[in-house]
Amino acid sequence: MNATNRTVVVTGIGATTPLGGDTASTWEGLLAGRSGVRPLEDERFADLPVRMAATAAVEPDQVLPRPVARKLDRSAQFALIAAREAWADAGYTGPAGEDTAEDGSAVIAPERLGAVIASGIGGVTTLLDQYDVLKEKGVRRVSPHTVPMLMPNSPSANVGLEVGAQAGVHTPVSACASGAEAIGYAIEMIRTGRADVVVAGGTEAAIHPLPLVAFANMMAMSKNNDEPTKASRPYDTARDGFVLGEGAGVVILESAEHAAKRGARVYCEALGQGLSADSHHIAQPEPTGRGIAAAVQNLLDDTDLKPAELAHLNAHATSTPLGDVAEIKALRRVLGDEVDHIAISATKSMTGHLLGGAGGIETVATVLSLYHRQAPPTINVDNLDEEIDADIVRDEPRQLPEGTIAAINNSFGFGGHNVVLAFRTV
Repeated sequence: MNATNRTVVVTGIGATTPLGGDTASTWEGLLAGRSGVRPLEDERFADLPVRMAATAAVEPDQVLPRPVARKLDRSAQFALIAAREAWADAGYTGPAGEDTAEDGSAVIAPERLGAVIASGIGGVTTLLDQYDVLKEKGVRRVSPHTVPMLMPNSPSANVGLEVGAQAGVHTPVSACASGAEAIGYAIEMIRTGRADVVVAGGTEAAIHPLPLVAFANMMAMSKNNDEPTKASRPYDTARDGFVLGEGAGVVILESAEHAAKRGARVYCEALGQGLSADSHHIAQPEPTGRGIAAAVQNLLDDTDLKPAELAHLNAHATSTPLGDVAEIKALRRVLGDEVDHIAISATKSMTGHLLGGAGGIETVATVLSLYHRQAPPTINVDNLDEEIDADIVRDEPRQLPEGTIAAINNSFGFGGHNVVLAFRTV
């Protein structure tokens, strides 16, 4: 199909996070301002500088059958759980080609269905665990599933297999911007006519001693082990780094025409994305927000979004001294005084930082914020940094305005990757 600039909508959402094993419990936790950060009790973490993380509220092997779970890395397990929930939430009852309408026709043809699921690190825990098996138990004990499990494209491949996607299965890898980039790519697939429906999102499962130590040695992580629930504190003067999280967030994106044809419930419109690169430092943000500002401007140039429509931002805000400030500076540079009217939520204060999965669960949160017209709070902001010149939603959720409003979701990654997604009420 040759088509350009088709309207894209969100028809399904799914999540498994540190706040809950599904979307409903995650949303409830966000509105309640509940922290998902917990002490790491396993003896493997006992002597590490970081002994806390935002671990999954529900273990994936409690949801997936053992024969399925044992062949998947934890990141792919999370992705599959979230994708199944989103697929059902969108009203689909089976794989593409098998899910039929009353007249017997396919609700979605396989060749018109895509999947774009991202991960920043892929099956890193499988790689590390299987290396330990090799050293301790020998060659014959290494799992024959190791390579398919550790591949960065394993989550997208397994989700694609689950739903029967044949329009393309893709895996953007851009560190902590990966999940958002996946959703942006999926929007473009539909806008340009390459697909009618795309399953899109991000996943991550990297809570393992080596990644924790590596991030800690970079001075990127909070070491507030004594008060785990207060460790992730975006915008607070005492913030000292991010807290690692795990889980997945997935959305079903669909052309408005296709959604209307099957009578689907629509959460909101997915307007598009803005991309840029800092080209400044491999692991630090450009301090003036130049690159982030370019991504916001590219978003405005690529869509019909008007700054005055913006009522909400789900910020990247990882609780680092440099990054939190650079993001606000960037918004001011592009949006000026309009920033004063944007209710800003930093949900990583509750979920921790899911790396490549962050854009997935934060898109789910952004979509629900528009749908329910509620912005979740940012917790642990006891003393607001004076450089944060913006309207931060603190402690309690906030009602968003009536009428047509829009929201953006920011994700930035090591390497200088910047992705800004925009959504609007319908």
